[in-house]
Amino acid sequence: MLFELKVRNLGIIEDITWQLSDGLNVITGETGAGKSLLIDALELLLSGKVDEEAIRHGANEAHVEGVFKLGQNQYFGFLKDLLAQKDLNEDDDTLVISCQLRHKGPGTVRINGRVVTKSLLHQVGRLLVDVNGQNEHFSLLDNKTHLDFLDSYAHTFKLRNEFSATAAELQKKKQELLNLEKNEQDRTKREEYLKFQLAEISQAKLRDGEEEDLENRLKVLSSVETLKNYSYEIYRALQEVDGGLNSTPVVDKLSNVCRTLKKLVELDPTLKEQLKFVEDTISGLTETARDIQAYNDGLNFDPDALEAIDNRLESIRHLKRKYGKSIAEVLAYQHQTQEELNGLSHNNERMTQLAQEIAVLRQTAGQKAYRLSQERSKAAALLTKDVKKELVDLNMLQVEFDTAINQHQEQGGIPFPNGNSYAYQENGADTIEFMAATNTGEPVKPLIKIASTGELSRFTLALKSALSEADNIPVLIFDEIDIGVGGRSGEILGKKLWRLGQRHQVICVTHLSQIAAFADAHFGVHKEINGERTLSILQCLEGEARLKELTLMLAGPEYSKVSENSAKEMIQKTETWKKSQQKKK
Repeated sequence: MLFELKVRNLGIIEDITWQLSDGLNVITGETGAGKSLLIDALELLLSGKVDEEAIRHGANEAHVEGVFKLGQNQYFGFLKDLLAQKDLNEDDDTLVISCQLRHKGPGTVRINGRVVTKSLLHQVGRLLVDVNGQNEHFSLLDNKTHLDFLDSYAHTFKLRNEFSATAAELQKKKQELLNLEKNEQDRTKREEYLKFQLAEISQAKLRDGEEEDLENRLKVLSSVETLKNYSYEIYRALQEVDGGLNSTPVVDKLSNVCRTLKKLVELDPTLKEQLKFVEDTISGLTETARDIQAYNDGLNFDPDALEAIDNRLESIRHLKRKYGKSIAEVLAYQHQTQEELNGLSHNNERMTQLAQEIAVLRQTAGQKAYRLSQERSKAAALLTKDVKKELVDLNMLQVEFDTAINQHQEQGGIPFPNGNSYAYQENGADTIEFMAATNTGEPVKPLIKIASTGELSRFTLALKSALSEADNIPVLIFDEIDIGVGGRSGEILGKKLWRLGQRHQVICVTHLSQIAAFADAHFGVHKEINGERTLSILQCLEGEARLKELTLMLAGPEYSKVSENSAKEMIQKTETWKKSQQKKK
């Protein structure tokens, strides 16, 4: 329910805090006092749209805030899911929406303290409040909602969801087949191209790390003479004697050291470890000298090997330019290409399989859609009957109502038992639209074609009453639903609105005392002059204040004890009737 509405600097409203009740909330007051301005504030709160001229003169900005209590009511399941997706949930099931509007610059919209887009605000607003008044009739004039109303009334959501799952799977398979058929046109060319790429990579017989090995070998072959010189110089220093005065090899020098060190150890055994180290070093250096000599002997310049390595590296570079930045990437591309080629070779098999699966899914979807249409048709007949009964109660005997259900034949659609194929959406093969005619002899037309505001408002009340259990929008607003209605019909409207308030929170702006008498909470709006400014004042009317308001509504300025007694009698009669209805419930 809407728990509280705060409005500041909007039109002639300077600052109002409105705390609402469950059930039927009625707003009364003189024309121009600001009754409909409160409804405008609610519409602004749930759409974020406002004319800058609506901001109070002399103020730089206007502010509207609504506090909604969600509780555990089943109506709020989808809304809570939406808030959870956007991370806007609060632990105490409170929803706070605020709009700050400025003369210059963009306004700010917040849900539970977080800035949101107007698009999201509009989504949330449509789940919270349905405004039916002089300018807007949100849900019932949008035929997209008619299907939801009918399915709620018919209790067919489970069957509808089953169809939706089948339809989604069917659409997925059809799209896959379409993609394969499109690819088939270019399959041969693509297959030849992939085979060429695979042959080019396969023939190269690449090995991961091969490029680094080849570059090292190329470096060695290009530096043979330098390497021979360096290695020979090392060998001479370690082992070979060339006859010079200072040409004693390192190994010979260490051998002399070893002989002397042995004599020391004979005298002092504490140097045994040092002796062993020198002996091991001599052995190691001797082995190293032999290895260096063998390395030197094996170094030979081979122009053929050099050219072969160079050619191999150029082949690798060519493949890298086409298929990847490294041999590893080229090999990965080879694997992917092979998988794609395998997939292309299985296209025909997959297409045949998909065609069979699609045929089965079309049959299944057709059966479910047919069952759904049958259930909806039965419910539509009952709903039409219920709405007509409500219209009779409202003394609208000339008004006709119908629930139109149509299907459109389409080749390639889903088959019904009658042998025809029909177009389908995610919710079935049916299009639903509420139709009405407000004048005798006129054909029924879509609700949006009905011109009379008063008739449309009362028709909306009739439909809302019939759909009260199926209508999931918790807050219903009726702005001046009594246009062109007399006192007798006003009492009927009041009863309808009160009954509707047993399942929804209802807010009604009215000029009829016969409607206001049924209020669970009655609010009066009047204007006051404060200095040189006009202010709109909102009061909760109880006791004597309410009696006075109803008397003025009943008798106008001719206030008398007789009219006051008539108002008292009307209140007592209404309260007695309400109590009787509660006992029945």
